[in-house]
Amino acid sequence: MKGSIYKDHTLVIDELEKSKKFHNLDLILGFLPQGSYLVGGYIRDIILGRETEKVDVDIVVPLNAIEIGKKIADNIGSKFIILDEKREVVRIILNHISIDIANQISPTIEGDLCSRDFSINSIAFLLDKKLLFDPLNGLKDLEFGLLKTYSEKNLLNDPLRILRCFRFVSELNFKIDLKLVDFIKKNKGKLYLVAKERINYEIQKIVNGENALKAVILVKKFNIFGSDNFYKNSFFLDLEKINYLELNQEEKEKFLPSFFIAQILDVTSLEKLKFSKAEIAKTKLLRKWHFLLEKKNIAQLTESDRFALHKELEMYLPTFIFHLPQNLRSNWLLRWRDNDDKLFHPSNLLNGYLIKKNLKIKDGPILGELLHYLSEELAYKRLNNFDEAIYKAKRWIEQNAPKCD
Repeated sequence: MKGSIYKDHTLVIDELEKSKKFHNLDLILGFLPQGSYLVGGYIRDIILGRETEKVDVDIVVPLNAIEIGKKIADNIGSKFIILDEKREVVRIILNHISIDIANQISPTIEGDLCSRDFSINSIAFLLDKKLLFDPLNGLKDLEFGLLKTYSEKNLLNDPLRILRCFRFVSELNFKIDLKLVDFIKKNKGKLYLVAKERINYEIQKIVNGENALKAVILVKKFNIFGSDNFYKNSFFLDLEKINYLELNQEEKEKFLPSFFIAQILDVTSLEKLKFSKAEIAKTKLLRKWHFLLEKKNIAQLTESDRFALHKELEMYLPTFIFHLPQNLRSNWLLRWRDNDDKLFHPSNLLNGYLIKKNLKIKDGPILGELLHYLSEELAYKRLNNFDEAIYKAKRWIEQNAPKCD
């Protein structure tokens, strides 16, 4: 057996049998014919000792994957989906477990493994013999944390695999083999052949991994989503020079993914790749305020401009924090963390119902303007209580409501 990282071949089956998530294993194995084997990320993660919330299992059978999958699904009462009827690829979904079953496409197991994307995903666990089969030295690459492919043609068969390299950098902290780096640079343009939704999904995986920063820096370095001049725009920051420790762990998990997305894709790219309207709107606002502050110093903003900034960016200010001057970041974060800070979290002492009830005005633009005015007054501590709010509202209406002859 090639490789040294994995000394006890029985560990895989032991882990399967012990796994509470996989309590139906015996029922599943009972329907598998001789010559079936486990392969892919599930085996890889067991070898690495990596636990994931969602369990994805890949099983290869010699023949009749659809028939076998249907029997298993019926027996354990799970959802059954035919992913590819011609090639006979099916999926069984049970709680947090997703099991893909496919027919062997080559005359030999080794031939099948040689057609997979990376060596680390080409390690098979032979169920009959209860041992690992590793013809491509995937175990060695796991040991050295190296991402390699047996054949570049395998990647071109599905160009999304080019992007998946960065996902493994992000999730596993792996290095990319130098030959693979050259291949990525030459063939990144072929990503346009891939369905936009699949690219979107892969980007989400990249920006949410434990080593997302490392992966995103490489994505920018190789200009995966643009031309050589793509990141010349001042909005795209030097990610290696940022002090991310200014954010606490919760803020990092919540806000850094959106920050990274905005740092590798412009608005047009977000639209093309089917990102949500909310993500696109958020990036537009980040860009709007970045470029406004490029032209005007924050100290020069009027009260109304500063209030508008916090009103528009309130929900995701930590995503914007790195676009601020260094000397302001800590103070802004501290104030943003204080939910009672009425400038960083605009609110109101009155709502539309109370204003209409007490001041006898109707719905319309005037009501909206009045609420905005009162919220801004509260933000700058020129309001303290309900009575003051009613008084100021009356004064504002006297000065701003349309006069009738």
